[in-house]
Amino acid sequence: MQPRLKILTWHVHGSYLYYLSQGNYDIYLPTDEARTEGYIGRGATFPFGDHVREIPVRDIPHTQFDCILFQHARHYQTDQYEILSPAQRQLPRIYLEHDPPRQHPTDTRHIVDDPDMLLVHVTHFNKLMWDNNRTPAVVIEHGVMVPEQVRYTGQLERGIVVVNNLAKRGRRLGCDIFQEAATRVPLDLVGMNADELGGLGEIAPTELPEFSSQYRFFFHPIRYTSLGLAVCEAMMLGIPVVGLATTELATIIRNGHSGFIDTDPDALVAKMQLLLENPVLAARIGAEGRRIAQRRFNIARFTREWEQVFRTAVSTPSSSSKKHTNATV
Repeated sequence: MQPRLKILTWHVHGSYLYYLSQGNYDIYLPTDEARTEGYIGRGATFPFGDHVREIPVRDIPHTQFDCILFQHARHYQTDQYEILSPAQRQLPRIYLEHDPPRQHPTDTRHIVDDPDMLLVHVTHFNKLMWDNNRTPAVVIEHGVMVPEQVRYTGQLERGIVVVNNLAKRGRRLGCDIFQEAATRVPLDLVGMNADELGGLGEIAPTELPEFSSQYRFFFHPIRYTSLGLAVCEAMMLGIPVVGLATTELATIIRNGHSGFIDTDPDALVAKMQLLLENPVLAARIGAEGRRIAQRRFNIARFTREWEQVFRTAVSTPSSSSKKHTNATV
């Protein structure tokens, strides 16, 4: 049996980190005294296992790691030079990019331009849109888990929208689309600061599956983002998804069979009304979406691909100009 790898990364995206932590490797999360952004360690939101460990920043230079996983521009451009030793900065390094480019959808160059690193994207859409420079890039699609005992009931004749800080994030996340749709169909918004738009507030991640499962459908109003983990989780529960046919979602849902997608918000409102009127149809579409999610977003595939990427990085000499080029997932 191969020894468990020791991965240093930052707490950037809690839900993703929780799913990443299901793999056969140990994760170390830096902390500072003030528990500032990125340095909160495990936090109190997710039930991390014992193999997810906190490490004070002062102890990092004296600790052995196998690989450094970056997830944020600041950590890559600045923090690594402040908290890592020179030797640690020569370790295998991977950059996990969670989002599509913001400045320009097709002409934005990624901050990483290093043939000795690996750039991991979470969707094929993201990889397609970024200019990845000289950096080898691969895709590891999401993997999610939902409680075995929780399944879709759809008994509540309303739709649920799960977006954090929607008011502040505006048009990109579909604030205007949500607000218009909410005047025509019953929708409940949950997430951080959802109350700013008359929503229900934040629901703990451990409680969200059961809470969401009673809603007739899941509405995804987002124009431009990565594929939300909440969408994957909803599909895994068997909740029918209604959303804009943009970014990666257009490849996930077969329109009218495993959900409803369109670029016309009025057409989506009509489909939401149809699901409210027809619970049998909603259950059938949700069940087909769940079958897709089980194939595409299963956690075993996700963690297996991540372990493969970590081990490929660790076993490839850092001086090689061809490092990672054979790391396919």
